[in-house]
Amino acid sequence: MLAKGSIMLDCIAISSFEYMVLQSPWGATTTKAVSPCSLADVMSEQLAKQLDEESNAFPDSPDVNAALDAGEEPETDCDLMLAQMLQMQFDKEFDTQLRTEEKKLNGDSKLSISFENYRMVHPYEDSDSSEDEVDWQDTRHDPYKADKPTTTPRKGFTGKGKNITTKHDEVVCGRKNTARMDNFAPEINVGDGLGMDLKLSNQVYNSLKQHCHSEQRRSARLHDKKEHSTAEQAVDPRTRLLMYKMVNAGVLENINGCISTGKESVVFHADGGSMEEKAVPDECVLKVFKTTLNEFKNRDKYIKDDYRFKERFSKLNPRKIIRLWAEKEMHNLARMKKADIPCPEVVILKKHILVMSFIGKDHVPAPKLKEAMLGSEDMNRAYYQVLHMMQQLYHECNLIHADLSEYNMLWHQGKVWLIDVSQSIEPNHPHGLEFLFRDCRNVATFFQKGGVSEAMNVYELFNVVSGLQLSGDSEADFLAQIEALEKMNEDHVQRRGKKTYSSTSDGGPPLLHHEDD
Repeated sequence: MLAKGSIMLDCIAISSFEYMVLQSPWGATTTKAVSPCSLADVMSEQLAKQLDEESNAFPDSPDVNAALDAGEEPETDCDLMLAQMLQMQFDKEFDTQLRTEEKKLNGDSKLSISFENYRMVHPYEDSDSSEDEVDWQDTRHDPYKADKPTTTPRKGFTGKGKNITTKHDEVVCGRKNTARMDNFAPEINVGDGLGMDLKLSNQVYNSLKQHCHSEQRRSARLHDKKEHSTAEQAVDPRTRLLMYKMVNAGVLENINGCISTGKESVVFHADGGSMEEKAVPDECVLKVFKTTLNEFKNRDKYIKDDYRFKERFSKLNPRKIIRLWAEKEMHNLARMKKADIPCPEVVILKKHILVMSFIGKDHVPAPKLKEAMLGSEDMNRAYYQVLHMMQQLYHECNLIHADLSEYNMLWHQGKVWLIDVSQSIEPNHPHGLEFLFRDCRNVATFFQKGGVSEAMNVYELFNVVSGLQLSGDSEADFLAQIEALEKMNEDHVQRRGKKTYSSTSDGGPPLLHHEDD
């Protein structure tokens, strides 16, 4: 307080000097030059009166000692405000300098150093938000947060006498279960429960918890399936990109939609375009092989023992297996086309997408033999066509269909067309004769039920197609002879030879002849 009186007295006395020094709280000290005056002017009464008026402009300095003795505090509001303003200005300049140094030090580096802890924080840096607006995330009392349930002591109960409450109390457990719902996954909407005293029973809470876990697993499973595999009537992003490329290259005009789905592939109809190498049919189909093995897990047995693809088979890479599967169907169709067997014509193969000619007309696929409404004459003609195609397939193409049935044969233009030959194998396959016997059983059963009186039974059909002379009183005896032949074939394959079947002149079991490579 003494400094205040000293400052005022000095301000009155300094006017007699040649220069007057002015103190500015916002900047540096400035000096103001006073014009000199003569001695006569100093001694004049007018100048004395002027100096007296200027001295009266300053309030009288209070008697600090008297004020202290009386117990009163002198008026210091002006000095306090001045000190605060000066300190604020200094802190602002200091913070600005800190930001400049921080920006200069960090530059364009991804790792930055902050001087935030050295800044001077003051009340003048309040946010612009209104005092009425409250951010519940920054307050300790969140109305949307469930009340913390009361804890049970280690002894397992609270209270005395009739007021004992155990940890198994229905109300206590219900509130605890409600509080535990905050631990559910973020994508599970559990609500806020504002103003509600929710109490969930153990049965309801366990059901909700189980549902939360199952939804998380299902979401992850669907995401993985969408990104990495083809689903029913849909394709993954990689397959879709291949289809777009074929359209952009002009091989196809457009892709119209799905016309068939199966355990191993999805078939789309498309309008043909043009190619320099060969003519493209007006209507085509895209057979997209599924990139998952879930629905057809045993497909590897059709390809791993095929000598054409045995060296390239890898069970550890599903996508490579699918490409081999598509390539295998392409080669099988090429053999069948060379033998003039009615089948789709291959246009182009792109990884696991096989483009073939469309069997049908005006976007309507030909009906399957199972669905075709055939008369007795057409049914008899279809039977002999199938019998002839099975013989051609075995002897001329050196193939066994391995999945021949009324579902893989189409009726179009008055004749039978064979489709779906991706699983077809050669007769020297370790299980080739078993697959042929299964095909014969399917064909014989269908045409016998269709009313074809001349249809042979499964044993006769097998001998006619294969050229073997096996006999048996029952199916078990017949299959035993087939397994014996396959065992001989397996031993022969181990010795790196080829097999040929021939029947003995006396009607005995077929003999196996070896021919070195």
